[in-house]
Amino acid sequence: MVGDLKMATESKGTIFAKTVQKHAGRAKEKILQKVGKVDRTADEIFDDHVQNFTKQHMLAKKLQTEVNNYVKCIKEMRAASKSLYECIGEVYEPDWTGHDLLYLQTQTVDMLWQDLAHKVTDQVLIPLNTYQAHFPEMRKKIEKRNRKLVDYDSQRHSYQSLETMQKKRDQGKISKSKELVDEAKRTFGIINSELNDELPALHDSRILFYVTNLQTFFSAEQVFHSELAKVHSELETIIEKLSKENQRTVSTTRRISAANGASPVTPVTPNSTSSPIVSTPEAKGRSLREEFETPKEYEPVEVGAQVTNGGGSPSLATPAAKRNDELYDIPVGATTEDLPPGVLYRVRAAYKYDPEDEDELQLEIGDIVRVIEYEDPEEQEEGWLMGIKESTGQKGLFPANFTRPI
Repeated sequence: MVGDLKMATESKGTIFAKTVQKHAGRAKEKILQKVGKVDRTADEIFDDHVQNFTKQHMLAKKLQTEVNNYVKCIKEMRAASKSLYECIGEVYEPDWTGHDLLYLQTQTVDMLWQDLAHKVTDQVLIPLNTYQAHFPEMRKKIEKRNRKLVDYDSQRHSYQSLETMQKKRDQGKISKSKELVDEAKRTFGIINSELNDELPALHDSRILFYVTNLQTFFSAEQVFHSELAKVHSELETIIEKLSKENQRTVSTTRRISAANGASPVTPVTPNSTSSPIVSTPEAKGRSLREEFETPKEYEPVEVGAQVTNGGGSPSLATPAAKRNDELYDIPVGATTEDLPPGVLYRVRAAYKYDPEDEDELQLEIGDIVRVIEYEDPEEQEEGWLMGIKESTGQKGLFPANFTRPI
């Protein structure tokens, strides 16, 4: 047993000594090659393969890093999105229209983020990790091939030295050296041949891999953004419904207030520095009638009374002015002749007006509006007229004191 242990120890010592000797020989050969004392076996085709391999490895590693960072960002975005939509759900009060539907849509958003993270991880990142794992093994094989090349060059140079010796030629040593050269050449040739096949094949495989990998990535992104756009469209619809419902509520409240005596418009006497403004509750009580009763502008006339036309001769008011005498005053200066059926008179906008409700007209200075009757006389609001804008044909309410009769 002691003898076996002694033999094993001597065997390990011999292997270690040979390894050290081999490393020392390779180091010496590399130094001699660098200083130009000996030549180096060159293979330009293989060098090109190694250059392509190095570039391919670098880009694959970079893509792997970026995709890994992207997955982390998706997970962070999911958390941020979930927190945001939970806050929106708290802001959106339970009695508002579409509250339950909004909650369901926000849950869908979270599911879409989760699905995107899973797809990119399982179908893009993991295959990329597998692809990337080929390069370290191939790099080790290239390094081994380079070591075998140094061994071959070293044996070749030793054989050449023995061959060129003029004195004390030892044919046994020369023969032994020749065998070592052939063995080193054979070992190097095997691994070199394998790499010359494997490296181009690995380089060519990049196209098919990236096609599959990137198609999967872009498909996952397309589905995510398409579905997310649909959810956002639904959420926008919910908010639009809430907006319309709120406008109807505000409009109804305002008109009820007007029916109880609150005028929505405060007429003012126009001058170079002022323009009509929409009234506040504190300014209520002033009406269109107050402006019409100002002598400097024009005076209301009763239906059926005589008015003076452009030639100075009296004439009766036209039939259009006889309707709804309790609701409408035809202002002085308003033309009531040659008007389309249903039109009481025409006015021109003296000021710009931006509508506050859907049923109001947008007015620009100079716009012509045909004043018509309310479909329901009970909806008549003091200080407001119903009309049709000639330039667009749009029908709606507008404040009377923003206009002048023509």
